Amino acid sequence: MSTTGSRALGAPLYRVEGRAKVTGAARYAVEASVPDAAYAWPVPATVARGAVTAVHCGEALAEPGALAVLTHENAPRLRETEDANLAVLQSPAVAHRGQVVALAVAETLEAARSCAAAVRVEYAELPHDAEFRGDHPGLYTPGEVNGGYPTDRERGGFDAAYAASPVQFDASYHTPPLHNHPMEPHASVAEWDGGRLITRDSDQGSSDARKTLAALFGLDPRDVLVVAEHVGGGFGSKGIPRPQLVLAAMAALVVQRPVKLALPRSLLPALTGHRAPTAQRVRIGADRDGRISALAHEVATCTSTLVEFVEQAAVPARLMYTSPHSRTTHRVVALDLPTPSWMRAPGECPGMFALESAMDELAEVCGVDPVELRIRNEPAAEPDSGRPFSSRGLVDCLREGARRFGWHDRDPRPGVHREGRLLLGTGVAAATYPVYVNPCAAEARAESGDRFTVRINATDIGTGARTVLAQIAADALGVPADAVRAEVGRSDLPDASVAGGSSGTSSWGWAVHKAGRELRRLLDQDHGGAVPSGGLAVVADTTEDVAAGREYARHAFGAQFAEVQVDTATGEVRVRRMLGVFAAGRILNPRMARSQFIGGMTMGLGMALLEGSTVDPRFGDDVERDLSAYHLPTCADVPDIEAHWVDEDDPHLNPMGSKGIGEIGIVGAAAAVANALHHAVGHRFRSLPVRPDTVLAALGAF
Repeated sequence: MSTTGSRALGAPLYRVEGRAKVTGAARYAVEASVPDAAYAWPVPATVARGAVTAVHCGEALAEPGALAVLTHENAPRLRETEDANLAVLQSPAVAHRGQVVALAVAETLEAARSCAAAVRVEYAELPHDAEFRGDHPGLYTPGEVNGGYPTDRERGGFDAAYAASPVQFDASYHTPPLHNHPMEPHASVAEWDGGRLITRDSDQGSSDARKTLAALFGLDPRDVLVVAEHVGGGFGSKGIPRPQLVLAAMAALVVQRPVKLALPRSLLPALTGHRAPTAQRVRIGADRDGRISALAHEVATCTSTLVEFVEQAAVPARLMYTSPHSRTTHRVVALDLPTPSWMRAPGECPGMFALESAMDELAEVCGVDPVELRIRNEPAAEPDSGRPFSSRGLVDCLREGARRFGWHDRDPRPGVHREGRLLLGTGVAAATYPVYVNPCAAEARAESGDRFTVRINATDIGTGARTVLAQIAADALGVPADAVRAEVGRSDLPDASVAGGSSGTSSWGWAVHKAGRELRRLLDQDHGGAVPSGGLAVVADTTEDVAAGREYARHAFGAQFAEVQVDTATGEVRVRRMLGVFAAGRILNPRMARSQFIGGMTMGLGMALLEGSTVDPRFGDDVERDLSAYHLPTCADVPDIEAHWVDEDDPHLNPMGSKGIGEIGIVGAAAAVANALHHAVGHRFRSLPVRPDTVLAALGAF
């Protein structure tokens, strides 16, 4: 048996499912071939707050191919749930515009759309409040924020230290609502086999989806199967079950045949979560050399009236820089809007835009290079907890990034670098993201012909999970990577955590590694290294393993650099080049890691210059509800983008020595672009996105 598998981990292998995807052989949720499937189409609420008083279904049911119209009066009853967003069609109450108030079911997709369009709904409309502002009178202090972090933290008495600081900086920053918009919309197929529910869903965690469906329909979890074989992106929006999964199961129960339901993109903003807007105030007290003595980061944001979700945007300020006197707070107001939720790097992404913009401003006030300022404020231990870092490669990232980018050739003066009518500028920002690891189980099987299979209910949302899990297993077994096959994406596989929080590879990989090592031990000890007839299987669980290591503060770090050009005649901003350097533990597959880093940086570019929703307070509705109005970066917007990493050996993480890489790429990217814009035009942009009209106003064009 080959023992060359150790070379598999760290190799830039291609994705094992790559050919299936590019040839169209890979099947996503509603592409599954299900005999006799019907189709469903939702009817959204057209008021921001109120109650449904009547649903007229006669014309809809007269449509050719119509099968049923579900309303709050005839839909199956669900069990109680903590997630009120999933209590669909259980009540006449309307909490926000776009909430599903009826569901049309028909023989074809076209018939379902026609049927839904013919449903007439009457409402008793109530006054609503859908306008977020940082000084909203309804702001309150939540019990905790996303991730279970404390709402407020204070160390050492901020006010007195700030007042005594030779340099005092105080500024406010704003980020708009942002939407995930994965390429594959949220979609589900549901069918009932007697008392058993089988679903195909586009989600980031089918183990959680199974538990949710079982609880809502009063089923034994063993009688629910959720399949998520291929998922076309999620960015957090598929991290928890969404209404379409429940609606499809309800419809299938009513019409007694399989039902397919893919949400139209225009309803994704209302039904699948979003990044909430923020108003952030950052105050920094420092000496004249830029060494921080006091730091406050105070955040206001909004949630819905259905479920409280509070973006933890002030949390990164608790660990980034030396700050012996600090204050971090979160306030939230419940509005008549859809519930916010996870979006790539929740908390860190908007919070670090404000903090890293403030650090750039502090560097200018103190006359210190922005890279040097960050290095001067490098803490010896995590400021908030006092715990030692398991590893902290921020300084290495800043120095290596500055070298690669040519940072030290930069003239620091803003607004003076021209090429004809173009103004040029460069900027830098730091990045961080916590290391999350969750308990999982995995099975490793030895089969005839020196073949191996690892089975775990991980979800591959386009990140290459199948490939890297096979590499981890091969390393643990001491075999070539092509001798291992990974089975993922089914809730009848060993339980695994959600693909979120950049925790997937570390969590799933630990269980796979443990199972592989135990299987190798049994093969060598009991079978002389040979696979017995009938094969051999081992199941491993990491519940006890992941509880260790809490004495360390575990985070990934990075540094982002950007160069922009600004057209002084049109206000158009183009990013000429971006560079990211990251310290994220051991990189298990460089090819896929680079893809993740670059994808995150591109998303940060979009946040800085293009993306943003506008809520019309009169109607409680997002104005930009599709990809023609909600602008995302395209290839033409990203001409030159590079990702590199520094070697980092951290023994306090997991057996692979890996940290998450899916989210840190977006953290700091928007601030780096905004800081480069300031360097180009000499004006500070504290609200995103920075669009041509904003730039022209800063240039005094109108």
